[in-house]
Amino acid sequence: MPTTRGDSSPDAVVVGSGHNGLVAANDLADAGWDVLVCEATDHVGGAVRSAEVTAPGFTSDLFSAFYPLAAASPVIRRLGLDGYGLRWSHAPDVVAQVLPDGRAAVLSRDVERSAASMAAFAPGDGDAWRALVAQWDRISPDLLDAVLRPFPPVRPATRLVRRMGTADTLRFVRQSLLPVRRLGEELFSGEGAPLLIAGNALHADLSPDAAGSGLYGWLLTMLGQTYGFPVPVGGAGRLTQAMADRLTARGGSVRVGAPVEQVLVSGGVATGVRLSSGELVHARRAVLADIGAPLLYEHLVEAGALPPRLLADLKRFQWDTPTMKIDWALSSPVPWSNPDVAGAGTVQLGVDMDGLTDYMADLACRRIPSEPLLLFGQMTTSDASRSPAGTESVWGYTHLPPGRELTAAELAVQVDRVEDLLERHAPGFRSRVVGRDVRSPTGLEDRNPNLVHGAINGGTAQIHQQLVFRPVPGLGRSETPVDRLYLAGSAAHPGGGVHGAAGANAARAALLRAGRTGAARRQVIAALHKRIYAPGDTAR
Repeated sequence: MPTTRGDSSPDAVVVGSGHNGLVAANDLADAGWDVLVCEATDHVGGAVRSAEVTAPGFTSDLFSAFYPLAAASPVIRRLGLDGYGLRWSHAPDVVAQVLPDGRAAVLSRDVERSAASMAAFAPGDGDAWRALVAQWDRISPDLLDAVLRPFPPVRPATRLVRRMGTADTLRFVRQSLLPVRRLGEELFSGEGAPLLIAGNALHADLSPDAAGSGLYGWLLTMLGQTYGFPVPVGGAGRLTQAMADRLTARGGSVRVGAPVEQVLVSGGVATGVRLSSGELVHARRAVLADIGAPLLYEHLVEAGALPPRLLADLKRFQWDTPTMKIDWALSSPVPWSNPDVAGAGTVQLGVDMDGLTDYMADLACRRIPSEPLLLFGQMTTSDASRSPAGTESVWGYTHLPPGRELTAAELAVQVDRVEDLLERHAPGFRSRVVGRDVRSPTGLEDRNPNLVHGAINGGTAQIHQQLVFRPVPGLGRSETPVDRLYLAGSAAHPGGGVHGAAGANAARAALLRAGRTGAARRQVIAALHKRIYAPGDTAR
């Protein structure tokens, strides 16, 4: 139950109602705190939302769509959202990686079906796939615990080392640092499995030749192998709506259309927020921000309340690559030339491994790729409720160069390139389109101000902005230099993806700060922040 007191100030204010903010709010409410979530837009959910934008009766997921991390995350599972209307649905297959020649590597929740698909590309690749899955099965519980916990994850990392032994741990660390191209070369002989894993790595902004891209691709692929890429029945928004319903059932509240203009700081302590309406909302114990780090530090907190060196570091913060997204309403399912692709919820297509490198090089050089890499979702295949019987609701996204906004003509060219690619692999695709909604990077940001320049992961997933470097060099934790102010979104460790860990970590930090040892804990963290952000060479 909420804390009993004589004033109307909540114990905590959460800025933003994305899934991380709602996880944090629920965890605090479970601890007996009175929590208020302030959402700038008119809708709960952040980047986990759905609506009809293409044609009547066709539900589109406006941003994120498939949720392997949510299915695996103990943070989300422990909320018991099935009691608040959430149901999951799966496509027959998880992912199909379509090669330029039309062949496809298919990932299934059935290990033997996956292995058979990989073996079709080269003898022995089926056995190599089974060995990779066995490695995952052995270490995944401790690995996921280590990835999702606050940094450093001492206990799960210790368990992981004990489980693997020193020799295998060293080999796994090396494997984790490999570029995904090299990982595929070392493990497989054929093209299918390496390109499937690399395609999954490019769900983030990781080049196939970047250190650590192998770990990301392997992790997402193995999550798909074990948990699938499930979708909420009825649309992505059902996931965050269930979180909001759970929160209100526990006495918390959510205010939409209530943008926060400033985080109030007094004596180095966050004391509440000022809304754009001018209303002051005081927070008795904490303010948690489920927004991008630059939005928080450069716009909501007065510069005088922050160490100058943090603000200097923030100028080097790197957003992930801008995204262009298209939603379509189709009069019938996609007419794939290769029938193996038809049952996959997620389809990755466009280029081969060298093409992935060329694609990322174009983006790095701020060129519009002439050959797009397309991530494509078949939503009615995954959840029959998404569109009328016999039809299909689908979407696709590709990335665009940072630092520029496409003209209307350039955007139209990119839409044509995407649909030309689909026509090559599914002749007659265009003739089935009965509705279309196109969003440039700016269009995505218009729908969700937290997706700055169309960045969908809260900042680059490259190694220089992960762990203790996320969002800037620091502790890799949710605590900020302002006492009782916490980063609770994907700008904080462990970064992007719908897993809820950033929100849960922020709530845990706030609860510890309010506990019996909270003052001593804060002194230690403040001393570390003082050393990290001490005046030094802040030259660009």
